Amino acid sequence: MKAIWNGAVLAESDDIVQVEGNAYFPAGSLRHDLTTDSELTTVCPWKGTAHYLNLTIDGRTNENAAWYYPAPKPAAAQIKDRVAFWKGVTIVA
Repeated sequence: MKAIWNGAVLAESDDIVQVEGNAYFPAGSLRHDLTTDSELTTVCPWKGTAHYLNLTIDGRTNENAAWYYPAPKPAAAQIKDRVAFWKGVTIVA
């Protein structure tokens, strides 16, 4: 699968974990050169605290368009070291 935004492949992997309809890619598949840390965090009662990433491609920024759980709760252990996308990022097989 691939995560694509603004014409660029952000992440690509066959090792995808699906949780609540979101495709979680291995962190190692993420193009870190296209991301910067966001200050935003949110809390999910069963997954834990999500941290967000901004995407910047060709001078366009998509704020908080990717998220990850650096220390997920035990019920969500399968998404540790994984990243998911939203806000216009297309996931294709």
